[in-house]
Parts: sequence; structure tokens; C-alpha cells
Amino acid sequence: MIEARPLTPDVQLRIATLEDAAALADAYTRSWDHLSPWEPARPESWFTVAGQRERLTSTLERYKNGQVVPWLLVESDRVVGAFTLQDVVAGPFRSASLGYWLAGDVTGRGLATLAVEAVAELADTEFKLHRIEASTLKNNVASQRVLQRTGFDQIGFAPTYLHIGGTWQDCNLYQRILNNRPPGA
Repeated sequence: MIEARPLTPDVQLRIATLEDAAALADAYTRSWDHLSPWEPARPESWFTVAGQRERLTSTLERYKNGQVVPWLLVESDRVVGAFTLQDVVAGPFRSASLGYWLAGDVTGRGLATLAVEAVAELADTEFKLHRIEASTLKNNVASQRVLQRTGFDQIGFAPTYLHIGGTWQDCNLYQRILNNRPPGA
């Protein structure tokens, strides 16, 4: 189990648990106006404790199987963000995709940068990954800056890549090479 990691005196990055369902439902409800331009359409159940419990149950099963790593950003027992390594691939690829969001009331404090840096370090040291990839909508400048500050390089542009806001959106593609160790080293 990955230990919680303090990022500031009041904010920690830790693995999600089933007990986080209510806090996640609250965080999404509180921040949906801020998040909706960057997120896929969500069913009404997404904003409920039951909906988040169902999602967490599935996600934590995938975590046990090594397919995903679901971290939450928690400030004084309140969920203020999530950072997820998904589509974790072992073998010669040793890669994962990074996705993340922050609550609107905590942006501009450097928390995303601190969390992405911590996730990258853990991806290298704990999960022995070679690289992390991420994508942003082409107009999500704040997220692009976070990735650039944390060592990601833009490696491409993908037209009509993600369905966000009811339409297919163009995205910038990024990667960060974590190390050049051979698989298994």
C-alpha cells in the first residue's frame, strides 16, 4: 500500500478508499461548474454517494489488479482533487496515462504541480514505470503549464481526441520519461 504523502502542511496525496464516496460526491457537486468544461458528461448518479461508491468499488478492484492508481488530494479531510494513473501497462512498455482535476477553490496554489510531481516520482520508484503520458484540451492552458513545469514534453496534437462538453475536442499530447532502466530493473 502506498503511504499518504504530505504536499503542504494541510494537504496530502493519498490512495482513495471506499470511505471517500461521500467526500468525492461533495467535491464533484461543489466544483462541477469549474470542472465541466474539462470533463466528460456525467450521469446524475455521478454526484451521489451511491454513484461514487460504485465507481470507487470498480476503481479499487482495478487498483488491486495493477491497472490503475487512484490518488485523492485531501485538505483538512475535504477532497479537493484527484490524480489517477490509468491504463497501467507492464512488460516492455512500462507506461500509464495520467488524469487529474482540482476543485475550483484551490486552483492557483501550486497544488496540481506538487501532486503531479509526487505522482511521477511514485510512478518511477514504486511502480517502476518508464513513462507517463497525459493529454489536455488544446485550450486548457493551466493544465498544460502544470505538465510543462513537471517535466512533460508535448509530443503531439490529436484532433477530435476526447468527447467533452458534448463534442469531440482537440487535444495536446504529452509524455514524461521517468528513467531509462530496462523493464524489471
